[in-house]
Amino acid sequence: MGLARMLTGALRAPLERLMAQWARIRLIEPDPEALALDPTLPTFYVLPHPALSDTLLLATLTRSHGLPAAGGRQNVGAITLPACLPLPAPSRRLWRRTRRPVPPFLTLIEQCHQDPARDVQLVPVSIFWGRAPGKRFGFWQLLAADNWQLTGRLRRLLSVVVNGKDVEVHLGTPLRLSELLDARETRLTNRKIARLLRVHFRRMRTRVLGPDLSHRRTLIEGVAASPEVRRVIREVAVAEQRSPAHLEDRARRYGREIASSMTYPVLRFMDGLLRRLWNRLYDGVSVRGLERVKPLAGDHTLVYVPCHRSHIDYLLLSYVLYRDGLMPPHIAAGRNLDMPLIGPLLRRGGAFFMRRSFRDNRLYATVFNEYLHRLIARGHPLEYFIEGGRSRSGRMLPARPGMLSMTLRSYLRSARNGGQPLVFVPVYIGYERILEGGSYQRELHGGSKRKESPWGLLRVLRQLRQPFGQVAVNIGEPLSLRGFLDAEVPDWRQRRDDSRPAWLTPLVPRLGETLSRRINAAAALNPVNLVALVLLTTPHRAIEAALLKRQLALLIALQQRLPGGRHVSLPDGTPDDWLERALVLGMVERRSHPLGDIIVADERQAGQLAWYRNNVLHLFALAGLTAFAFRHQARHDPAGLEALLAPGWPILARELKISPPDSLRDDLVNMLDALVDATLLERDGEGWRRPAESLEAGEQLRMLGGLMQPSLERGYLLLSVLLSEPPGHFTADELTSHSRELAERLALLSGLDAPEFFDTRLFSGLVESLEAQGWLYSEAGRLVFDERLREAAQRSRALFDPALRHRLQLVSRRDAG
Repeated sequence: MGLARMLTGALRAPLERLMAQWARIRLIEPDPEALALDPTLPTFYVLPHPALSDTLLLATLTRSHGLPAAGGRQNVGAITLPACLPLPAPSRRLWRRTRRPVPPFLTLIEQCHQDPARDVQLVPVSIFWGRAPGKRFGFWQLLAADNWQLTGRLRRLLSVVVNGKDVEVHLGTPLRLSELLDARETRLTNRKIARLLRVHFRRMRTRVLGPDLSHRRTLIEGVAASPEVRRVIREVAVAEQRSPAHLEDRARRYGREIASSMTYPVLRFMDGLLRRLWNRLYDGVSVRGLERVKPLAGDHTLVYVPCHRSHIDYLLLSYVLYRDGLMPPHIAAGRNLDMPLIGPLLRRGGAFFMRRSFRDNRLYATVFNEYLHRLIARGHPLEYFIEGGRSRSGRMLPARPGMLSMTLRSYLRSARNGGQPLVFVPVYIGYERILEGGSYQRELHGGSKRKESPWGLLRVLRQLRQPFGQVAVNIGEPLSLRGFLDAEVPDWRQRRDDSRPAWLTPLVPRLGETLSRRINAAAALNPVNLVALVLLTTPHRAIEAALLKRQLALLIALQQRLPGGRHVSLPDGTPDDWLERALVLGMVERRSHPLGDIIVADERQAGQLAWYRNNVLHLFALAGLTAFAFRHQARHDPAGLEALLAPGWPILARELKISPPDSLRDDLVNMLDALVDATLLERDGEGWRRPAESLEAGEQLRMLGGLMQPSLERGYLLLSVLLSEPPGHFTADELTSHSRELAERLALLSGLDAPEFFDTRLFSGLVESLEAQGWLYSEAGRLVFDERLREAAQRSRALFDPALRHRLQLVSRRDAG
């Protein structure tokens, strides 16, 4: 107290000026203006513990942002109190710990009781000088621990000196004291307010720093000594005739191979390194939707599930979360990345490594499951890619069951012990240009995948002088695992004693589909994928610049009126800006002409543009399908159009990872009305028709329908192959292989250099979709169908013009011959 009184005089003002010069606040959240403080009420700032450095910093912050002063004193009735009120910490001594002191709100409460019209507002403030994850071990950590009053102050002084340029300030929602008063007991109200604030500070600390992580060696020893791992060691020892001690050593070796070793210095280093990388490589990183995650971070286990488009995805999300005040996650990375130089850096940045397959290694699988469970049970944020690998085609790949199944089993195990809720956080990452564009095209054309190595990093560094545009990180709608289980398996709580219940296996694919759709529903439209959507619908990858810009405006107008996803983001600027952006990035070329410029793409550029188009093709599925229906037929009424599109729509939705609408009829009518407003269609009594006079509208409608043409052609080709033989002729693999070969032949005959058109996974996905919709079923490994499929295929023929049907049938007949 003597030191505090002395500083209120001559020393406090110089110290505040020194703090203002030294400290740099990296993040203030939320924006101080968003607090909406009542200027007529006294304002008190509450800190989680007494700290002179926090008080000085808060005084300079409030002054610079025009907030009520935190450095002076406030009058409330007959009393005067400091404007900054820390919650008192218990006195600590080496030999004993005293009782918790009384919180400092008693006098305020008494004043408000005496005059009910009087009120004050309390603003909780959390200040973080650097963001070391909680690791409580080691001599220096013990020496600077808060258990020792002297070394606690010394530790804070060192922290201010070392971390003064890396400060985060988190402002809590203001509390009105009048709303917290308890008429029965003043002291009860005092304890209630203190308890409420301590809960807030604890949640904020967990959100920013994450839960404490024990020493890596201790964690590995705990995994190896767990009952489940020891049980498997005994069983494997008997099966393989090995000593348990040898297998225990192997389990520890597996643990060291897997476990991350997140360290704060590496996080700080990578934050600085990545900030420079993004500024050098990209024109910026835009982030949307984090406000949906931050309220969950304090008391939920967060599992981030991003789409996987580039190796940079690993780094990008961690950087964004760290920058915006959230704890970076532990990331499941392939063992192929555990290479010299790169692997240790990633491991210390939070990566834990997994083998590509460990189905036949029980001990490794058990150690990995136990390690993952301990991370989940302790509330550590996780990140993994449900697609398994990077998408070479640009599409959202089907979700792999492995990590999802392990997460589900771990959650069921934790739920038995009252574990905290778990939430999946879908994340869409969109690039204007990716580093791996060239290698993806080589692999799609049959080239082998290069093995990752440090030399590959040097190849990447050579590209840093090239422009790569911007990156978008969009957070989708979080999915509560508890809520998902309640909807899918209502009695799961009564059946959770089994670690691998029978309902788990069929549930995992449904969980994967749900997460894939939520990722796609947060897609980001950017200049490159917009230009790709338009240019690749032209016959020769060439279009007049004026028509291109009109089509770009049409696509954005459709998304503004009928978004293809709940959290889709649109680019800033105008069609002129978007075209210029694509030109600067080298994705297209401009050819000058006296009658108007022409935009073209060569073979290499077209291959790359297909990747970016596929990122967002799903956003225009219904618009493209509706427009395609008018290519061969000039007029449709609602009932006829629904009958034409209904059989194939669920299959198309499943391929593109979008949620089918509640009512296809209603969505079709809304889309038709939107096309009327865009002058691409006209109302014709109870129906709609193509404009007879406008060639420009017809061309725009044709290009819009061309977005879905490759998907529809693949489906028509597969059905033609299937229906050319009697039921039971093909196995699923035979049908997939035969259809893929015909698609490749069709692409070659058409001069279409698009390897993703005959991607085997797309045809196998079509077969799975037909089975899921009940059009196909398997008998003794053979695909069987009935007349319903023939009738649906016959109706769908009307979508295709005679020339296209003839071309597809010709390819099939020549192949059969």
